[in-house]
Amino acid sequence: QVQLVESGGGLVQAGGSLRLSCAASGRTFGGYTMGWFRRAPGKEREFVAAITWSFGNTFYADSVTGRFTISRDNANTTVYLQMNSLKPEDTAVYYCAAGPDGSRFYLTRTSRYNYWGQGTQVTVSS
Repeated sequence: QVQLVESGGGLVQAGGSLRLSCAASGRTFGGYTMGWFRRAPGKEREFVAAITWSFGNTFYADSVTGRFTISRDNANTTVYLQMNSLKPEDTAVYYCAAGPDGSRFYLTRTSRYNYWGQGTQVTVSS
């Protein structure tokens, strides 16, 4: 089992920045791709970003490319999501997830991930 705990959410004005953290514990952190997803009110959970274990390859949703950056600190078993130039449409609950490595086709899908955090709320005011 892998336990994931997100932090860093909050209220920010449009154009501002936030950095989300996801701390992993339990079973070894190694070997897992780490992903970030979000769910806005009334919408399905959607892919935001992922970073693979094997080569540190990163993938982003088109809506966040150029604004968000995913990174991981394997020594501290933490993954980060730096969010810049935030927009009101970024408002959502953000979830951290862990799953096996794969191609972008698979890593953008919630079904690829075995472990999920409880989520952290991000609210962007206009």
